[in-house]
Amino acid sequence: MADSSASSSIEKRDTTSVISTQVDIEDQESRKLLEKKLLRKVDLRLSILVVIYILNYIDRTNAASARLRGFEDDLGLHGTQFATILAIYFVGYILMQIPSNMFLNYIKKPSLYLPGSMLAWGVISTLTGATKNFTGVLITRFFLGFVEAAFFPGALLLLAKWYKREELGLRTCVLFCGLLLSIAFGALIASGILDTMEGKLGHAAWRWLFFIEGGITCAIAVLAMFILPDFPENSESWLSPAEKALAIQRMKEDSALGKYHEHVGEYRGMIMALTDWKVWWLALTYAGILLSVSFNAYFPTLTATLGYNRTISLLLCAPPSIVVSIASFFHARHSDRTRERFWHISIPFIIAIVGYIITMSTMNVAARYVGLFLVGQAPAGYICFLAWISNSIPEPPAKRSVALALTSAFAQLGAVGGSYIFPKNWGPAYRPSFGISLGASGFVIVMCYIFRLHLASLNRKAQEEEDEKGQKEQGYRYIL
Repeated sequence: MADSSASSSIEKRDTTSVISTQVDIEDQESRKLLEKKLLRKVDLRLSILVVIYILNYIDRTNAASARLRGFEDDLGLHGTQFATILAIYFVGYILMQIPSNMFLNYIKKPSLYLPGSMLAWGVISTLTGATKNFTGVLITRFFLGFVEAAFFPGALLLLAKWYKREELGLRTCVLFCGLLLSIAFGALIASGILDTMEGKLGHAAWRWLFFIEGGITCAIAVLAMFILPDFPENSESWLSPAEKALAIQRMKEDSALGKYHEHVGEYRGMIMALTDWKVWWLALTYAGILLSVSFNAYFPTLTATLGYNRTISLLLCAPPSIVVSIASFFHARHSDRTRERFWHISIPFIIAIVGYIITMSTMNVAARYVGLFLVGQAPAGYICFLAWISNSIPEPPAKRSVALALTSAFAQLGAVGGSYIFPKNWGPAYRPSFGISLGASGFVIVMCYIFRLHLASLNRKAQEEEDEKGQKEQGYRYIL
């Protein structure tokens, strides 16, 4: 009887607490202040994703830098074997993304799952430095892709769990700047290691590149376990009850349909994603984007065609990446404020097309570097496209988790193809390579335009239905 009374008392206090929280956040002025405080807390914690993404991409692409210091010769690589070790990464990457995101959405523990995956790929990256032949490096690259697959779709899912539609573009941009900065600073770090570590303890400099960068990854992974948040519904220690309630309420308000799908399971969510043609359309467009920006994996090779030594070639990778990182920030912010995606995706790819034409037309050093600068601006559109995916698949959470992973996994087919479009025998001009990238950029623009027309028609249809029913509250509207 006493237990029953105590249970009733606790239940009453919990109910009172929830009601009090709801009242607090319904007051607009109080809510605005609380929301600002909440976003500041979330932004600070999720900023670690940028550092993780920098290391994610450095560990993925350091083979391109190692190639400039005897990587191929020491391992006896020939023909298309280097391209194959780049491509095999994406096999594991494709296989793991959907199961990984489904598992993450089920366990709701990104604070442990994502850093745990990071620790695994740091170890594998380190082991790459100890490989002796083509078979060895092929195996490590496959498993590197297998465990790295958890991060990017998982990070997008984590962002989509905390931020509303008009907040996602900027935050996705900040995350993606990790990739852009990894191209810049990865090249700088690689230059320092390759120039100073040759022969240390009897190891070639390119081996030290994998040892050092893999070790840094492992250290940051342990730190990230104490910083990354979980999803709003199971984040406790760092949020007040009112902040947690607001975080959950914000996401329900952001999707007018979300309240009807809260309890959809992982399997049903997967079926919903697989049978939605919008998901496949976005996945195909995404594949075109990765094919068009495949030059990133070969950027040190492309700057080397300008005729400078190895160190300067690596240093020349940095300026285009730094410029696009800064430009992307303002570009994504403007996209969020105007609630517009199509033109913010298309304009950077149009600029890239101009760059492809320049690089295909001349071998003049200055003009060619300008062309590479323009080509390097395409990722600004890529960032807005990632936000558009989340905006266009708003609910339920189980479907969104699969959709984000599916589009990313399918898109890697474009990255696999991109691994083979810069063979040495097409150099130093690489005109066919840039021609393929140009065609892929045009394909992306057309696909996005058709998708925009479809979303506009859905918005019109929703408005007409609401007008007929006399509904006062507006339902979900897709961002165009």
